Amino acid sequence: MIFKQVFDTKSSTYTYIIASAKGREAVIIDPVIENVNNYITLLDELDLKLVKVIDTHIHADHITGASKLKQATNCSTIMGEHTPADTVEIKVKDDEIIKIDQIEIKAMYTPGHTSDSYSFLMDKYLFSGDTLLINGTGRTDFQNGSSRDAYNSIFNRLLKLPEDTILYPGHDYNGKEFSTIGNEKKFNPRLQVNNVDEYVEIMSKLNLAKPKLIDINVSRNIKLGASQIL
Repeated sequence: MIFKQVFDTKSSTYTYIIASAKGREAVIIDPVIENVNNYITLLDELDLKLVKVIDTHIHADHITGASKLKQATNCSTIMGEHTPADTVEIKVKDDEIIKIDQIEIKAMYTPGHTSDSYSFLMDKYLFSGDTLLINGTGRTDFQNGSSRDAYNSIFNRLLKLPEDTILYPGHDYNGKEFSTIGNEKKFNPRLQVNNVDEYVEIMSKLNLAKPKLIDINVSRNIKLGASQIL
């Protein structure tokens, strides 16, 4: 397997490029539009063919590169079935398997950060989007987010995975690249709660600023980043 983690400094977003070493087919998870040319260069250098691009949810802090990648490579676009993005080609259901050559990735519906949030599990590697972060969790105060849904997604789905599952989040703001489910159970301060009400209280007191370009980004991301519907 070929694996690359790419960091966008402007939005602190992690993008993941995963490919089969045998068939050279690749998938990209959560691409950022400003970095599309860099992804294509990397794909060419590694002699990879991009066949699928996945967005974990409708992002508020950056514009997805999904549409631009499709134009450049003719790859398929994928999101969870709860997405409001009408132009996405493939909408996967909870527990559905996405196949890329010899690689299998399971879709997991994990609402809370947004109502359309999905995580994706590949063997022992979890791509959690903005649902579960390293020493944190995704905010739940916009885009039909719900702290109660987030608690259920995290505690009753993601934290039920084996403790050695490697966590690759959608963002990190402190230079950390990965964690494990076991580490997050022990050390993530937002997870040191006894019940859902305690979690809801923590999230209600965050008082985070609204993302500066949320209205523009969300409207573009509903069209997979296209400036106009293709």
